[in-house]
Amino acid sequence: MKKTILALSIIGLFFISCKEDKSKKTETKEAVEVAKTIVNDTYKVTSSTLTWKGYKPSGTHNGTFDLKEGELKFDGDNLIGGKFTFDMASIKVLDIEDAKYNADLTGHLASPDFFDAAQFPTGTFEITKVTKEEVTSKIEGNLTLKGITKNITFPASIIVQKDGTTTFLSNAIKIDRTDFGIKYKSKKFFDNLKDKFVNDIFDITFEVKVKK
Repeated sequence: MKKTILALSIIGLFFISCKEDKSKKTETKEAVEVAKTIVNDTYKVTSSTLTWKGYKPSGTHNGTFDLKEGELKFDGDNLIGGKFTFDMASIKVLDIEDAKYNADLTGHLASPDFFDAAQFPTGTFEITKVTKEEVTSKIEGNLTLKGITKNITFPASIIVQKDGTTTFLSNAIKIDRTDFGIKYKSKKFFDNLKDKFVNDIFDITFEVKVKK
């Protein structure tokens, strides 16, 4: 099938609960050079939202980023590459109804304490390797936040639909935010935070639709 939709899940961004399971942390390595490939088919993103869900000792928050552009590359039915660029200034908080509190948190997340959207207006994820396995595929790619690029690996399912689209679904990807220079209230860098700390592990998730 040639026409495709991609949905990449990367859930929850900046906090994880104090009882986080660090054994499930996504492996983070130095950035990998993207190999040049001969591509039979390239599919552009038609719509997408990058969602996040965060955890802290007193509760959780969730919201979205907008995707600016992106594409997936296929050799026949096999996914072999792709890149997504998302708008960091578009961050939204969905779980706070009070307008002032919502604006306060949204502004803080966009500030230098977290994603510094003014200085780093975009983030990217670029696939560097796809390994097909029995049920899922292993996706490796370079994630860039705040100008820092790290290579991450996670499993994903690729589901071909009857209408000629394809859905790509990942598990939650758990990343150490301090690897990307997000140190705000991290116990690695600050003492005497008590219960006012922010956990270092975060999850991220995309939903991306593409067509030829």
